[in-house]
Amino acid sequence: MASYEVEHNIQPSTSTTTTSPRRPDMSTFFAKLSQIGLDPSTPHNNPHAQPTPVDMRATFSLLADSYYQIRSSTTGPPAELLTSLISELEEGADSPPTEVEGVSQAFLDALERVDRKKLGEGSCPICGERFKDDEYPLVVQLPCHPKHWFDLECVGPWLRLKGTCPLDRKAVGEKKKVVVVDSEEEDYDDMIA
Repeated sequence: MASYEVEHNIQPSTSTTTTSPRRPDMSTFFAKLSQIGLDPSTPHNNPHAQPTPVDMRATFSLLADSYYQIRSSTTGPPAELLTSLISELEEGADSPPTEVEGVSQAFLDALERVDRKKLGEGSCPICGERFKDDEYPLVVQLPCHPKHWFDLECVGPWLRLKGTCPLDRKAVGEKKKVVVVDSEEEDYDDMIA
């Protein structure tokens, strides 16, 4: 049996596509996050269900492991930032919160994108790779500061889990507003008195 190239009379490709080792596969993390996250855009069988501590611990550990992989190939400020992110994730795994504090996928999709022309020689604070080294950079600006630019593939998992800027730890998503509902009994008591 002949190869595809021989059958279709084309020259075999000499260029090989290599994936960057700095970006680990995050599919397991996102699968676990979708199990425990109560994103309002996705229906859930039991809307009052809370994630178990075991699931929360696993989610924090998966992201910490992914950041370990990235840190193994970086040096300088990105490695220092990754070390602090990893230690915060490990603390979260040791005493997991009762719910995911992160932002929704819709929030990530709505983040302001940075135009390729504005990138200059900037690099991602998490992985340390220059933005322009990527053929199709997807760089986002966080709302906490106009120069907090990140590669979306690096900052997205952190924001989905923690909801804070990795640099200054300010909350970036909108907090849910608690609506106080007046009781009808109190209104009735006011009418009698």
